[in-house]
Amino acid sequence: MAKYFKDINTLEELRRQYRDLLKKFHPNNANGSTQATQEVNAEYDRLFKVLKDSHESKATDNNENNTKTDFNNMKYDFSEDAKLREVLQQIITFEGINIEIVGCWIWVDGNTYEYKDTLKGIGFKWAREKKKWYFHTETFKKRSHKKLSTEDIRNYYGSTEVATDGTKRLKQAFA
Repeated sequence: MAKYFKDINTLEELRRQYRDLLKKFHPNNANGSTQATQEVNAEYDRLFKVLKDSHESKATDNNENNTKTDFNNMKYDFSEDAKLREVLQQIITFEGINIEIVGCWIWVDGNTYEYKDTLKGIGFKWAREKKKWYFHTETFKKRSHKKLSTEDIRNYYGSTEVATDGTKRLKQAFA
């Protein structure tokens, strides 16, 4: 029985609730603690495994090609997910920034000037045309030179926007 997560059916729902819980229970927050954060992480790991097993059984039933480069399969790679969560934990308490998860990428904009050295140190890069910082793991390889707008990327992968200013504003877009 889940103590923190409620009504989880997809990885996107799990990640969205994880971000909310991380903001609420992070040790840097007034109501947060290391123990609560560890419990949230342990419960996340269990639910992630359940969702991954469900995805793999459906993929086998549908005879899908389970290549790591396919986004629908790569998003269930635990090492990819762990790296994204690690990066998110490092930036979730930054004030005045907007965090958006698009597929296996983290995009950051807003008042990022004071955090630019920290973002670079974590592995973020600056997207000049989009005027946003972005992070993705090393396993992602761009396959074409086609430039996509942020909206096109959101429509393809889906996105979740995380407000770091304490509001409960979340937006989910579906492909």
